[in-house]
Amino acid sequence: MIRFDRAYRMLAVGTAILAGFVDAIGFVESGGFFVSFMTGNSTRLAVGAAEWQQAALIAGAIIALFVAGVVAGSLLAARAGAARTTAVLSLVASLLAAAAALRFGVGTAPAVACLALAMGVVNAALEGKDGAVVGVTYMTGTLVQMGHKIANRLRGAGDGRWVQHLTLWAALVGGAIVGARAVLWSVPLAYGLAVLLAAGLTLRAFQLARYAA
Repeated sequence: MIRFDRAYRMLAVGTAILAGFVDAIGFVESGGFFVSFMTGNSTRLAVGAAEWQQAALIAGAIIALFVAGVVAGSLLAARAGAARTTAVLSLVASLLAAAAALRFGVGTAPAVACLALAMGVVNAALEGKDGAVVGVTYMTGTLVQMGHKIANRLRGAGDGRWVQHLTLWAALVGGAIVGARAVLWSVPLAYGLAVLLAAGLTLRAFQLARYAA
């Protein structure tokens, strides 16, 4: 998060909001599985396997789709070069639109699969100045970094900039709250808002790329 200038930090916050929003939709639609939080799905896979339940297969399938999305997003990012963020977010918006079409044309399971692909892809969208890709769909590492930097601030040494990490975490949680309320109130509205948010982020990424050119 601190590897970006202010404009890209705000884009990262918006992308985290999208991740939380979509994860909440996937969680409600799938009956308790995640489309962006693979640690949770890994635990569900393990418990399901121990209990010989179908949940293990569902969790495993979502994990595989998420990883496939990461691979696809990374390949696209490498090919797009300086336009990586715009290209990756464009693909995310397209996959979310496809998920909406599948949800109302085929059923819930294909839609959830498409949501998982999209959340894998989105992790390739943002690259820091040091070349490290910033994951925006999981927050364990962000919270760990925040804790370390709070400790640095307390002892007066090292990098004590922890607020950016808190902001990113709060963005994902806030997005998940809104996403959960939206999907519980109106499923078409929730999918539509996800597509619009992704499209808005794509447009913003395109604008930033033009300014940087």
